[in-house]
Amino acid sequence: MQRDDKLMADHLAEERKKEAERAAEVMKDYQVRALARRPLEAQWQLNLNFLCGNQFLSLAGEGELCPEEPAYEWEERQVYNHLAPIIETRLAKLSRMSPSISVRAQGAEESDLENAKFSSKLIKSVFQSHDVQSVIAEANRWSETCGTAFYKLTWNASGGKLLGRNEGLPVAEGDVGVSVCPPFEIYPEDLTAMKLEDQRSLIQAKVLPLSVIAETYGVQVGAEPVQVFDLSRIKNPKVAESGQSGGFATVLERYTRPNGTYPRGRLEIVCQDRMLYEGDLPYQNGANGERDFPFVMQVCLKQTGCFFGASVLERLIPVQRAYNAVRNRKLEFLNRVAAGVVAVEDGSVDLDSLTEEGLPPGKVVVYRQGSNPPAFLDPGGVPSEFNYEEERLLNEFISISGVSEVMRNSQVPSTVSSGVALQLLIEQDDTRLSITVQDIRTAVKKMGQQILRLFQQFAGEGRLLKIAGEEGEVETFYFRRSAVTADDVVLDTENELSETPAQRKSLVLDLFKLGLFHDADGKLSDRNRARLLEIFGYGNIESGQDLSLLQIGRARKENLIGIPEGAMPGEADDDRIHLDEHTRYQLSAEFDRLSPAAREKHLKHMAAHRERLAQKEAAAALAGAAPQG
Repeated sequence: MQRDDKLMADHLAEERKKEAERAAEVMKDYQVRALARRPLEAQWQLNLNFLCGNQFLSLAGEGELCPEEPAYEWEERQVYNHLAPIIETRLAKLSRMSPSISVRAQGAEESDLENAKFSSKLIKSVFQSHDVQSVIAEANRWSETCGTAFYKLTWNASGGKLLGRNEGLPVAEGDVGVSVCPPFEIYPEDLTAMKLEDQRSLIQAKVLPLSVIAETYGVQVGAEPVQVFDLSRIKNPKVAESGQSGGFATVLERYTRPNGTYPRGRLEIVCQDRMLYEGDLPYQNGANGERDFPFVMQVCLKQTGCFFGASVLERLIPVQRAYNAVRNRKLEFLNRVAAGVVAVEDGSVDLDSLTEEGLPPGKVVVYRQGSNPPAFLDPGGVPSEFNYEEERLLNEFISISGVSEVMRNSQVPSTVSSGVALQLLIEQDDTRLSITVQDIRTAVKKMGQQILRLFQQFAGEGRLLKIAGEEGEVETFYFRRSAVTADDVVLDTENELSETPAQRKSLVLDLFKLGLFHDADGKLSDRNRARLLEIFGYGNIESGQDLSLLQIGRARKENLIGIPEGAMPGEADDDRIHLDEHTRYQLSAEFDRLSPAAREKHLKHMAAHRERLAQKEAAAALAGAAPQG
């Protein structure tokens, strides 16, 4: 028995030694990547400090920030921060983006069309339930500040609807998780590969409390010093002591793409000398069911030959330094003019008293007989070169950032009096942002693909989902994972920066005045009236319009699910609205793909609507022709 216990102990010790060796290999790989990335990291810290107003900093060596000491005690060191309003303005423009995502059908079969429609609604529902617009806004802040941001898309087994309990533990149907990873957490294998798809492996480093590590992985580890990027007056990264707030530790997740050694990829999670997890990549989120990184990359401005993107701040920091210097030198000159510089003959007055009190009004100055009294030196005027340099630097802010006076100051420049010229200025601002906008749209599209692929993998064979319909109603779907398709995710809308909501409303109003929304008789149909009110934000202005929207929604649902054999129009159906919607569907390509039996049922249903409408019109005409009283 003792021999067996010794063999077991030796086996456990050997396994523990091998685990520590594998963990040490991952830790060594992380340290090599961190050392190679240190200059970029220093630039990100400098960007963050300048954005927050800590602008008397400089890069010393590789990966360190040091404060710039004043040359004299009296030297003015005020900060005139133009970077913050520039970034805020760019973020405000980017916040107008709301890309609409849809899914194209894989084929021409009816099942393919229905799966594509459902997948489009599913991804829109996920975007709404997880408030993905706020997630995108957070990623925009990181990419605008540091040049790069990452979305992480995972499957949360404890999310979604609670199904029951197993051995006292809750069992849920699961849901996707969408989060933002700052560039500080990501360590690529190759810093020269420009795309995430070109990386063979990737490490994510996260600082977590010890309690979270124990709860998530079931492993107790010791506290360790961790790096915290401080934006206080200290300026440099500091080390948080291990005993603070219960202690922290760094958790490394190394993702390796499928290769000859690991056909299903590899995920290794390490903390200190413990291997918390080791296995295949968990998600089939790549093309054609391949396993891939659970990340999507977004950059502000691409850099040739560099994995991480660049921020506009990197180009503006030298201009900001020069602007602070000019303004501070002007302030020092004005201080000399206001306070004055006193010339005193040696030994003529009490210098200590004069230094402490100066020459206030009414002061009695006692000076040595026969000497010259104290006098103010002529400071002269502020050189015009200061004003010229200040204006030049302000214009340089505009030319480098692409944020003009129209965007930054929310007012029209005094030199612009033409509406056409103003519109050209606005379009130029949008053009400078178009590169960044296009990368955001691409990232959102890839994020939608990964969300759908996660549902394909984990949704199971039976799942209930509630989705808000186009007319505000709630639709309930019971679906299988096979109904989700992610092969062709597309963006429905063009660049949202091309026009503002006010411009779109103005365009719709102009089209209405031209009569383009009226029918052949010059009348505005109930359907178009309802849509116009919805565009202008008054979709529920009165109950009559609510009925029109409900009628449109019911007719569309009949088109979507099909009309049963012999189904007659309902008593509450508005025949005219239903005929319009059914006719639109009849003229679509989807109707042509229906089976002959389904098309015949649709046409019979339309004929019933048409017959009942004719009967109602005939009855109304007869009632109008009858003699009164």
